[in-house]
Amino acid sequence: MDLSGIKMIVTDMDGTLLNSNHEVSERFFKIFEKLKERNILFVAASGRQYQSIVDKLDPIKDDIMVIAENGGVAIEKGKELISSPLASKDKNRVLDVVLKIDNVHPVLCGKNSAYILGNSKEFEEKLQEYYSNYTILDDLKAFDEEILKIAIYHFESSEKHIYPEVKHLEDNLQVKISGQNWVDVSSPNANKGFALQKVQQLYGITPQETMVFGDYNNDLEMLAMSEFSFAMENAHQNVKKAAKFSTSSNDDFGVERILDQLLTNV
Repeated sequence: MDLSGIKMIVTDMDGTLLNSNHEVSERFFKIFEKLKERNILFVAASGRQYQSIVDKLDPIKDDIMVIAENGGVAIEKGKELISSPLASKDKNRVLDVVLKIDNVHPVLCGKNSAYILGNSKEFEEKLQEYYSNYTILDDLKAFDEEILKIAIYHFESSEKHIYPEVKHLEDNLQVKISGQNWVDVSSPNANKGFALQKVQQLYGITPQETMVFGDYNNDLEMLAMSEFSFAMENAHQNVKKAAKFSTSSNDDFGVERILDQLLTNV
């Protein structure tokens, strides 16, 4: 595998760069400095809120690009490059469906804050891992500011309890199982692949010069934008089928191992 032409690294966060304790390894930060010396662009691409992503990558936040909210927004050095908000009419159409599902917790995801109902302290505690900034509202449907997506959480299984109820929305919206407990509903263009393609065009970087790591269904489109796509050992079967290569798990330095190989090639 010749990695000498790689100019951009793109990695998902949860289940990929982050270990099971939601931590970035010191090993990665050391590798990043070597990538920076070689002018290799690093992109963190996640379903997380922008602020949550940069909190995890705080030591290098001014030297990276962030694709947040599953491609709803891309930001570099505080400058917004891409934004694909969810139309207001679609927001309430989705909420009409979601609020009828038992035991789910919808989150309106804005650029600077998330918005939730204050009816579950257990969910609020869980939310804090993924959303650094959030606000409790009495009525989500009455909220009229711009949002990027609606994230929906179920404590047991998103694939079993949420996706079947919202699958029909795929006719004109993006519906993604983004994790064991999450489904995201967003604008048709709001996915990591669309955002990555725009970044590639902006920098003049081709799929042959792009390396991508992922573990879940919301990574499929961005994996398709790379000739060097890697599925984590802990990845969903759909991701393992789609990726061209594989690596070890997020708890066994799967991303770092491949980046070490890359650095011996450039």
